[in-house]
Amino acid sequence: MEKPKIATTSLAGCFGCHMTLLDIDDRILKLIELIDFDKSPVDDIKEFSGRCLAGIIEGSCANEENVSVLQDFRKNCDVLISLGDCATMGGLPAMRNMVPLKECLDEAYLNGPSVYNPSGKIPSDPEIPLLLNKVYPCHEVVKIDYYIPGCPPSADTLWEILVALLNNEPINLPYRLVKYD
Repeated sequence: MEKPKIATTSLAGCFGCHMTLLDIDDRILKLIELIDFDKSPVDDIKEFSGRCLAGIIEGSCANEENVSVLQDFRKNCDVLISLGDCATMGGLPAMRNMVPLKECLDEAYLNGPSVYNPSGKIPSDPEIPLLLNKVYPCHEVVKIDYYIPGCPPSADTLWEILVALLNNEPINLPYRLVKYD
């Protein structure tokens, strides 16, 4: 029997939620027996090879490429999980929403105290993804099925989510895994 597939991606964020996946420690060996990672930095597969049971998204949408990746995940995954504060609420990347994009770019490339830019130009190579006017949490771009807060969420939280999905059970996390006090 074919194992269910899980896909993961990191949009605008720090990759801390993927580190949580590694923090499940020796349970990752059990996980590998139960699932196949599809499109994921975990196995460096760049394209979907088929339908996935779940897509785990960390990070927010700050540029057109993030939006495209997120829409591709929605098309190819039965369940989408926003993992971490960036995916669920915009997180640190969304701090730039308080400043107009032009001001951010001017500060970063022209006027910042440590900027050395003799050309006086803001990079605009077609290979650089176009920034959005603001940073969006994932649910403002596509339908999200589950929201898991934390920066990052604990390894135990992620483990419980994966076990529930694989057993076709509702995700019902105990308070100890989602409290942050």
